Order: sequence, then C-alpha cells, then structure tokens
Amino acid sequence: MILINVKFPVKPEYADRWPEIASEFTEATLAEPGNKWFEWSRSVKDPNTYVLVEAFTDEGAEPHVNSAHFKKTQEEFPQYLQATPQIISHQIDSDGWGPMGEITVD
Repeated sequence: MILINVKFPVKPEYADRWPEIASEFTEATLAEPGNKWFEWSRSVKDPNTYVLVEAFTDEGAEPHVNSAHFKKTQEEFPQYLQATPQIISHQIDSDGWGPMGEITVD
C-alpha cells in the first residue's frame, strides 16, 4: 500500500474551521475504492498545523490524484494555507494497521 503523511500549515484565521473546509475533499476521498483511510489530526504543538494520514492500495493512489475532487482541492486549498504542505509518501509492504508490540492492553 501507499502510506502518505502530509502537514498542512493553515492560516490562523482558518485553523478552527479547517475540518469543515476540508470535509468535502475528505468525504470524496473516503468514498474512493482504493482508499484505505484518510484521517486528519490537529498538532498539539502548533494548532495551526493539521496532519493528514492517508493510505491507498497500490492501484488507488493514481486515480486519487487524477480525481475531480483532488483537482478542485489543488485550486481551493492554497488560499487557506500559510505555506506549501510538506509530505512523506512511501509504498510499504503492509495491508493496514497492526497491534503495537511495545504497548499492549489485555
């Protein structure tokens, strides 16, 4: 699968509304057949930064970046951002989440 982490530096005046601003893109992406997950978190260190953790099947990433909702986001999101988002994207040998070995709950 392809695992992607993206940091979005949101302008302070939009930070509290970011989940609403990103909701249409989020819902459309979650509906894609190749999407495994697409989850936003807000940084506790910088409340103007949102981190997106997403995963796609190997075949699902290309249709995602070629989708109409992705292209719309490319046009609309920059007005809400302080800077270009930073990304880590790698193909990994996994099919999903697994239990953490260092911390277990019985």
